[in-house]
Amino acid sequence: MIRKRKRKPYTSVYALGQYIRMSAHKARRIIDQIRGRSYEETLMILELMPYRACYPILKLVYSAAANANHNMGSNEANLVISKAEVNEGTTIKRLKPRARGRSYLIKRPTCHITIVLTDISLEEYRYPYYKEYEE
Repeated sequence: MIRKRKRKPYTSVYALGQYIRMSAHKARRIIDQIRGRSYEETLMILELMPYRACYPILKLVYSAAANANHNMGSNEANLVISKAEVNEGTTIKRLKPRARGRSYLIKRPTCHITIVLTDISLEEYRYPYYKEYEE
């Protein structure tokens, strides 16, 4: 007799942006501001910050929310950024001609950004302090 294990319904979805053309250090400056915040609060923060890294991160947050809506049927008011991380990608190397026939190496860094959204209405026991957002 084969027993099937009961699978827990997953409560989080993610969006992954790979090979984004900026250094991981500059993207981390933005990611640290939005980690642990609600979806609506994150959108306000990202639209008002004056950094170039905000636009690709904003697109990823939108994408993760669309994934949550499509895959789980979640309401955007219940979404919280539970995990946000930036990893370094491969460095693109280009050669630039310089004086006396020499070449100069230009390194263009890339990064991989992961945004994980969690639906707090499905997981109230793990996030009891987010009850104030459910009003």
